Amino acid sequence: MPSMTGGRRITWTRLPATVADAIGALLGGRVVEAVSQPGGFSEGLAARVRTDGGRRAFVKAASWSAAPVTALFHRREIDVSRRLPAVAPVPRLLDTYDDGAWVALLFEEIDGALPAQPWRPDEFDQVLAAAADLAPLLAPSPVAAAVLGPPRLGGWAAVAGEGATGRLASLSPWAARHLDELAAIEQLAGRALAGDTLLHGDMYPFNVMLTAERVYFIDWPHAWLGAAGCDVLTLLSSASLSGLDPQPFAVRHPLTRHLAPEQIDAFLAAHSGFLLRLATTVEPDADRNFLRMITELGMASLRWLQRRRGASGDRGTG
Repeated sequence: MPSMTGGRRITWTRLPATVADAIGALLGGRVVEAVSQPGGFSEGLAARVRTDGGRRAFVKAASWSAAPVTALFHRREIDVSRRLPAVAPVPRLLDTYDDGAWVALLFEEIDGALPAQPWRPDEFDQVLAAAADLAPLLAPSPVAAAVLGPPRLGGWAAVAGEGATGRLASLSPWAARHLDELAAIEQLAGRALAGDTLLHGDMYPFNVMLTAERVYFIDWPHAWLGAAGCDVLTLLSSASLSGLDPQPFAVRHPLTRHLAPEQIDAFLAAHSGFLLRLATTVEPDADRNFLRMITELGMASLRWLQRRRGASGDRGTG
């Protein structure tokens, strides 16, 4: 697994004084300690903070002018987090701040850490079990579709039109040779993955927090509605980066073992298509950590799809 933290985080001292003071006031004091945290790729602040009165929280903040995409995701995460049920294993949203220039989310502090990478077997099993328990809590979805963004799936059909075939071939000659086939498979995703479960939409190790008692799923701006097993497929698709074969887990897991082969293939095609299209079209000055992560995750999903479909004579990404 590449670095699980983006390279464009800012520190608490970079916040305008008015924003820092407002966040402190929402917490009932003045922030006297702020420690940046690992995990995730959003631009802006991601820090555990402590006030002069001893209150603690986790704060995310972004500038609408410097990081408009992140700010938009933060605003969407506010809308989703407000609607998540109290029984769900997610951090509780304490308060928000949005003055039109900066947006911030204040969450309860979770006394935990990201899972080890490569995966430890016990932690991987623990997170998979928690994902199985999460899905029934979010079906039918407590969040209306109008609040959510579109699923981050699909991209093969757009690669050729964007002139990115050459860059794709440098990552996966196999994908470049089978672009039409991949585009055809991903077109099935909309129907194959339909459902009424609220999905996290980005269930990777950098969006999981482990405590001594519980698994928490953090960062919900990319939530969408679909079949209950999709989050587990996302998590499993990255498992090969830890040397694990995702297929046996998919066969056993209660949210994926009933899925038809066509459903899993459609997800993997659409999932890898989204990531590798992004990897082949990002701007030259993109965050290197982010680019490496989406490339590795996209290739991991693509390799699983290749193995599932046999890919005889074309086995491997080369």
